[in-house]
Amino acid sequence: MNPVVPKAAVSKAASPQGGRLASARPTIDDIARAAGVSKGTVSRVINGHAAVAAQTRERVQAVMTRLDYVPDPAAQQLSWRTGRTLGLSFAQGDPLLSPYHVLFRAALEEHTGALGLQLLNLRADLTRLSRLPSAVLVMHADEDDARLTLLRGRGVPAVLIGHQPGAFWVAPDDQGGAGLATRHLLAAGHRELAYLGRGPSQVAQDRERGFLHAAQAAGARVTSIESDFTVLGGYRAVRRAWEGGQRWTGLFAQSDESAAGAVAALQDLGLRVPADVSVVGFDGLPELPLPVRLTTVAQDIPRIARTALTLMQEASLGQAPRGEFIPVHLVPGATVASPPAAPPPGGTP
Repeated sequence: MNPVVPKAAVSKAASPQGGRLASARPTIDDIARAAGVSKGTVSRVINGHAAVAAQTRERVQAVMTRLDYVPDPAAQQLSWRTGRTLGLSFAQGDPLLSPYHVLFRAALEEHTGALGLQLLNLRADLTRLSRLPSAVLVMHADEDDARLTLLRGRGVPAVLIGHQPGAFWVAPDDQGGAGLATRHLLAAGHRELAYLGRGPSQVAQDRERGFLHAAQAAGARVTSIESDFTVLGGYRAVRRAWEGGQRWTGLFAQSDESAAGAVAALQDLGLRVPADVSVVGFDGLPELPLPVRLTTVAQDIPRIARTALTLMQEASLGQAPRGEFIPVHLVPGATVASPPAAPPPGGTP
């Protein structure tokens, strides 16, 4: 059998001077030099490995785009030695090293080795891959997500971490969990409630929907504060809202990270948590930058990962699509108490 010779090598051999022809496509060496990194780093970026700093990854990807670089399928095959690869495709803007994503990947890795699978991190734009993985777990897809369309068109088994009719999917009970959190605040006596979140993602919409349903059913007054899922986003949004005159005694945040930012903002404003304002988060993350344990709605991340892999196997066997909601549960902490008898500092709610 003749060895596969990359096109760049053919072009180099065809040059009378022994150099690369002007028309040859860029090589991994070209990308490494232009980005100021090693060939190994470029290879890790191409193959979706997590052990690359976000800033470095973005710089390498920008160079690949500028030079119109397409990874060589033969070289990628050498990297993907198992022949069975499972891609974890993140949505545009998803932080790969967020606490939730790190925990989810770790839960997957508990089982992928035994299944003979190599796990790869993938960005949202799958069109730049010359060779798709054997199967893909799709994070945070929306209804018209181009990733799902591409994977269906290429016959690649896909499982959505979320929910969608006609697809293989698994998701935590986001709407039900938001209702749990809200009813916990209501049971403590709160009737002036705030929701910290919103956004276009399915997760954000489901959690906001669950909050509003429970709050409105109890006749509570509701304030909506727009924020992303991050600590910094939660901090900025809560501080801006309170300094702008909005008031509440109980707050439900769409993630534990944004809840941690909310607690820090309230404390910097001179408020006591939970004596002045109570806070509930969502996700059940084990470690947060907080002086007290956060009251939260916990996901069963290991079960979600196991279910995703089971569905992936079913999709690979051509079975009928199905989905499953994974139950969540409330974990009481030290950030919820009865509302204050007197208005919190800064005015009456």
